[in-house]
Amino acid sequence: MGALATVLAAPFKLYNSVSDEIAKDRRLRLSDGASWSQFFGRESTAGKSVTMESALQLSTAWACVKLSAQALSCMPISVYEKKGDDSRVKVDDAIADVISDSPNEDQTSLEYWETVVAWLLTHGNSYSERVYSGRNLSSLQPIASTHCTPFRRPSGELVFRVIDRGKTEELPRDKIFHIKGFGQGLTNLDMGLSPIAYGANSLGAAMAADETASKTFANGLRPTGILTVDQVLKPEQRAQLKKNIVDPMAGSANAGGIFTLEAGMKYQPITLNPEDAQMLETRRFGVEEICRWFGVPPIVIGHAAEGQTMWGSGVEQILISWLTLGIDPLADRIEARIKKQLIRPTGNRRRYAEFNRAALLQMDSTAKANFLSSMTQNGLMSRNEGRAKLNLPNRDGGDDLTAQTNLAPLDKLGEATDGNSARAAMLSWLGIKNEGKRDEQA
Repeated sequence: MGALATVLAAPFKLYNSVSDEIAKDRRLRLSDGASWSQFFGRESTAGKSVTMESALQLSTAWACVKLSAQALSCMPISVYEKKGDDSRVKVDDAIADVISDSPNEDQTSLEYWETVVAWLLTHGNSYSERVYSGRNLSSLQPIASTHCTPFRRPSGELVFRVIDRGKTEELPRDKIFHIKGFGQGLTNLDMGLSPIAYGANSLGAAMAADETASKTFANGLRPTGILTVDQVLKPEQRAQLKKNIVDPMAGSANAGGIFTLEAGMKYQPITLNPEDAQMLETRRFGVEEICRWFGVPPIVIGHAAEGQTMWGSGVEQILISWLTLGIDPLADRIEARIKKQLIRPTGNRRRYAEFNRAALLQMDSTAKANFLSSMTQNGLMSRNEGRAKLNLPNRDGGDDLTAQTNLAPLDKLGEATDGNSARAAMLSWLGIKNEGKRDEQA
């Protein structure tokens, strides 16, 4: 009876497997505009197709993504657990090992978080496959954001469509570590918004300006001109004129050449000075416009506004503002997702991940010495903790918190202390009865 049931069920299993494959092949439909735009880009009003690859060919976009990704990825990240007295201890578990030491067999922690931030800044979303060994997280395998799309089934279940080596498969939400960028919920609750997609017009205008300037220089910085003749040319004469005169004059390789015009031909150039050829104001505005889309001050990527220097306290405050309004929100977003998707499922609700923001605040030697001196002399940091900031080894007895004792409450002034008693005994032994009067007489 069992064998008969197996034979009868075989056609149905074959039908289901075939229908699943057909469904996979049909997932990318003509109506899926967002998916197709990842491959062919978005058309800008400047006539340029904007994709991630073409956008990153702009030095401004490249610098914004590169510097933001590097700034965040260089901050150490650790897992901590809160204690009952509001203190915390550093935790060394499987999750901490993955996110802070070895996310996968191919990447270091810095390389992984650099990848995550780069995808967040370009696509608005970052995806990684969660791999478990038993109940413990063993690795996070990054997935190209262009190859992963979240969607909800009619039942409301969230799944992810992943294209892997030409094949499409669906993964449940507990297999994907998804970090959403800004804008999730404005158009789609399950996805962040792409700065490149929404900034296509600004990026396209910058591409068009660069291309125009490049073509002008490729033409030997020759301005466009007009050839005039005193008669109507026949089609074959026009072709011969283009072949013998117009084409040889084009291109930077022919700059400085001398050409002969015959039969009363005249050449009238259209004036275009070098500043106009480079379109300096347009390209300068393009830099600032792209920086707005990526949330990076122009000074960070080496672009100073007119009249602004690259150094000084004002620039320092701009950098601090970028760290506060640009890098810190990215770090907060990642930390919240680690807690929600990686830590909470384990049941350790008192644990959380945190980037060390202080790693970005590099000071000069004088400022660092003043900072460490203030922290150790006021009991906020032990001397060994201060030595660790300088990459120096610990010293015996350096773990105690210390504070200066030269300050006292007003109601304690004049009271005898052990120190004052010892000082009075020493003065008496030396035969000095009243040091204050001796000083006054002196």
